[in-house]
Amino acid sequence: MKFFGLNAKTVWLWCWLAGVCAAAPPGIVIDHLPARSGRYVGSPSLAILSDGAYVASHDEFGPKSTEHTRAVTVVFTSSDRGRTWTNLSRLDGQFWSTLFAHRGQLYLIGTDRHHGNAIIRRSTDGGRTWTTPASADTGLLRDDGQYHCAPVPVLEHAGRLWRAMEHRNPPLGWGTNYCAGMLSAPAGADLLRAANWTFSNFLPGDVQWLNGSFGGWLEGNAVVAPDGQLVNILRVDTKGLPEQAALVNISADGRSAAFDPETGFVEFPGGAKKFSIRRHPRNGEYWALASVVREATLAVKPASIRNCLALTTSADLRHWQIRELLLHHPDPARHGFQYVDWLFDQEDIIAVCRTADDDDQGGARNKHDANYLTFHRFVGLAARKW
Repeated sequence: MKFFGLNAKTVWLWCWLAGVCAAAPPGIVIDHLPARSGRYVGSPSLAILSDGAYVASHDEFGPKSTEHTRAVTVVFTSSDRGRTWTNLSRLDGQFWSTLFAHRGQLYLIGTDRHHGNAIIRRSTDGGRTWTTPASADTGLLRDDGQYHCAPVPVLEHAGRLWRAMEHRNPPLGWGTNYCAGMLSAPAGADLLRAANWTFSNFLPGDVQWLNGSFGGWLEGNAVVAPDGQLVNILRVDTKGLPEQAALVNISADGRSAAFDPETGFVEFPGGAKKFSIRRHPRNGEYWALASVVREATLAVKPASIRNCLALTTSADLRHWQIRELLLHHPDPARHGFQYVDWLFDQEDIIAVCRTADDDDQGGARNKHDANYLTFHRFVGLAARKW
């Protein structure tokens, strides 16, 4: 059969291509980096300011980025609850970073490059201008390099701010030589002064853990456990299902980190990818948004499956349940919803996502090398009960 001189297969192909070109990712697009640019969207982070404005950020990675020398982070703002976004600033020398609002000011904490120095910046005008971490008095927290992290929560607890970070030792490769640690500082201190920050010891992992399936731990979350103790809950790289997280105990003064491999691993849906855990302000449950493995047959390696984002909850940090599937695409090769940072916003959940999806330039290179930063509002989700 032919249509206007073209065979049916050709017509179908043109229709499919037109659909792909016209497609848009779910949510609201904040930024778009096409795959051909050689720069990909990484490390989404989100904060709400005291005046109600939203601020979001992401860094750039990939072969045409400067991630290994002096990384770039871009900052955006929305004054209409996420419906529209405006570019605020572009920072040279900022990577793997968390935005957080604290006592009327905005901060950005992370590294200056891929496996770089630990740094923090401050903005007093909502993210338009930022301090420069040039010294130990202006935000350079550690200058010995090899730090790794992600946009994980900054938690205020017992008069201190807490934020997880890893140190790579020895300085080679990925994952197995990441050592898990915690940073903390008095909540009322000058956060730009390195002397005010305490770094715990950094714990190495062991490839023999989990019956030889342990491939590293990273991107930890500072969380207060039900007994009031601070723990660092880390993503765990594994060879197969079930996905795991690791619970590292942190001392009250922030100087000591300890782990028991016999009791410290828990089954955690989405635990092989970065996740963020926050505690529900009313019922005290622990909530996480994570990239879960929906189809078990796809899990050649769990970290490679990122096409389904879900809400998971727990009452005790040890038993987690998938409660709601939030975003999904049937293709796991070139589509991903990952590295989501999120906040409670009254009855809603708001989130920013490193999204790999279709565009009019051929789509994402793969599920990992995302081409979009997207914003999402899950209306009424924070009011749900199960």
